Amino acid sequence: MASTAVISVTTGWLIVIVLGIVWIGLGIYWGKKAENSEGFMLAGRKVGLSLGSATAMATWVTSNTTMLAPVFALTLGVWGMLAYSTASFGLILFSFFAVRIRKILPQGVTAGDFFRLRYGRTGWAIFLIITMLYSLSWLVSMAIAGGDLMNALAGIPYIQGMSLILVVCVLYTLFGGLYAVIGTDFIQSVVILIGIVFIGCLVVGRLDFDAAYTHVQTYQPSLLKIAMPAALLAVFNNMLFGFGEVFHNNVWWSRAFAMRKDLAPKAFFLSGLLWFPIPIAAGFIALAAGPLGINIVDENQTGPTVAAEVMGQAGFGAISGALILIVLFCSMASSIDSLLAATSDLLIRDVHEGLLKREHSEKNFRKIAFVVIITVGLISWLLAVPHWPIINALFISGPLVGSLIWPVVAGLYWKKINRSIVLIGILLGCAGGVTAYFTLGWFTASLAGTAISMIFTISARFLNPSPVNRS
Repeated sequence: MASTAVISVTTGWLIVIVLGIVWIGLGIYWGKKAENSEGFMLAGRKVGLSLGSATAMATWVTSNTTMLAPVFALTLGVWGMLAYSTASFGLILFSFFAVRIRKILPQGVTAGDFFRLRYGRTGWAIFLIITMLYSLSWLVSMAIAGGDLMNALAGIPYIQGMSLILVVCVLYTLFGGLYAVIGTDFIQSVVILIGIVFIGCLVVGRLDFDAAYTHVQTYQPSLLKIAMPAALLAVFNNMLFGFGEVFHNNVWWSRAFAMRKDLAPKAFFLSGLLWFPIPIAAGFIALAAGPLGINIVDENQTGPTVAAEVMGQAGFGAISGALILIVLFCSMASSIDSLLAATSDLLIRDVHEGLLKREHSEKNFRKIAFVVIITVGLISWLLAVPHWPIINALFISGPLVGSLIWPVVAGLYWKKINRSIVLIGILLGCAGGVTAYFTLGWFTASLAGTAISMIFTISARFLNPSPVNRS
């Protein structure tokens, strides 16, 4: 949107192209360490605490965090900021699961290995369908946010900006696999933290808190309501969404397998703590829009619009747009690359090798990986072209991942379970949650899906259970 652009089109293209060249160069460099398929998918299973924490935190600081958290705050108020932050609880809880995961699957490669072991071939297929749909929705939402970002800050047309960001991430993931993903995530996490703290300090410096409170109380009183029903539902809905996403998605399982066994729990716990305040800071920026007299034309662009305006008022001028673009580009790239790598691992190991039973040699593994990663990127691009609202693109998948929370917990810790009942609960949870999404609202979808699945999973513990597979 040209009216909100704070840097020129040429500058916007130049920044992303330069960053892209850097990430692609690092991808090629780190990719040399991947001597075989395990190295490409799991970085040699030797990832340490600093890199492990940084990659988990940076991956979770998605474009949805920096772009959608402000939308939550703008529409749901204080509870909206807190609602998005609850997603950190998923990482913190997963730190305890990591120990159990490594014990059950010492040589595991994907989350699909777990579902095949615990719930058989049918459960494995159901999981793959759900996780592929979710991964695509996450990728699409980030691509949309990328296009919105380039449009808001540099006036670059949505399709062009969205395409450029996807191409860069696809290319460096192609060359480096998880080595490149984790290495670039470390750098990106540092840039993200510094940038968000810097922008937040500028907002705090320009905001009169008493005047801001009076303004919001006068013109947007609903944002301050403690008992705002939609906001309260959003808190629990988003928390369960975060649980379901982390508990099931191969992005996090692949990191559990890639990290050194003794450090994985610490890395996930630390990443959750580091991530918690970031959505609050991003949401606070949105709440400052009204008191600072900033007009929000497109709610999807709330974050970059407010940040650019505040930095411009602070005397940073065009530099403000460049800094914001760098920070938000890093937040998107750190998640898009992780999803591309994790999704390609599932398609290669679980679909190509597992369901289709087609073996591959170490010699042709890279060729297969190249084709799969490019295909996933292309499908994401095609789905992002219609430019859906970010909330719609992401939260439609909430009941799908929410229905997997209890089956994952039960599969990790229960010795006996009725598989059929659990799988029926997953399917009914997905159906019920999607129905709630369209009939009641997006902020009820994950709640409904999780609740239905929970009832069936608990029932499966007592109704004719059988021992779970342990090998």
